[in-house]
Amino acid sequence: MTMKLSFKSPTPLEYFATLVQSDSAFTQLEAAISLAQDEYPELDVASVQDQIDELMARLKRRVPKDAGKLQKLRVLNQFFYRDLGFSVNANDFANPDNSYVHCVLQKRLGIPISIGVIWLELAQSLGLAARGVAFPGHYLVKVHLAEGQVVIDPLTGSSLSRDELLERLEPYRNVAGLSDEQEFVLGHYLQPATARETIGRMLRNLQEIHAMQEDWPRLLGVLERLLVLLPRAWSIYRERGLVYAELGREGHALEDLETYLANSTQTADRGAILARVAELKRMTR
Repeated sequence: MTMKLSFKSPTPLEYFATLVQSDSAFTQLEAAISLAQDEYPELDVASVQDQIDELMARLKRRVPKDAGKLQKLRVLNQFFYRDLGFSVNANDFANPDNSYVHCVLQKRLGIPISIGVIWLELAQSLGLAARGVAFPGHYLVKVHLAEGQVVIDPLTGSSLSRDELLERLEPYRNVAGLSDEQEFVLGHYLQPATARETIGRMLRNLQEIHAMQEDWPRLLGVLERLLVLLPRAWSIYRERGLVYAELGREGHALEDLETYLANSTQTADRGAILARVAELKRMTR
């Protein structure tokens, strides 16, 4: 008897799950590239990685063998911003393509986090101690040099002074409930972002775009990825449950909303969610 073997390719979500299941084996670039596969199902992640490898090779040819870290940083920024022309897509900032690495590579336009992810790969290929920073409102990157820590805006390559960083934080002072400047510690906001945090932020950007457009099918796809990435983020169950309800999938909506209620410690929205659950139960009778 001949056994038939199945070589079914994984779905984009299954592939993403394999990339993010372990922090120790988490490859930020590959996971970031894969986010576009829901919108571009034929996307070849390996070919996009090859394009970045080619940029790395071109960059390394420009760096003198005896270059110090500061010189490497200057060569990198000359290459990345002036020669390649990476910049913000100011005329179409809310376009989902700005979050897709392969589109950013093609157009040389994006948003801070997508451009930052590419910049970080090039910086690390030069041996620079570069990390992402989940700064409020605007993803940043930083590099440790002998002269000290340099915090950089990934849209321009410009280094940011302490005063400039504090100015950027000013809108968040009231949100954080801080009035005493001593409580508003800048270093807290400059901690390196993990790969999981970076990918989560990229997905949250897409979530916001699709929610504003009320594009429920695309929003559902993003929320499913977020739950794979952050399985104990109970608020995402609430958000996915509400999207299921918009799509007319009341059973799935009930399951998610009840999971949220059973696990979340938040109380501000509990009444509203209980009312929504009661409404959905009436609809499914």
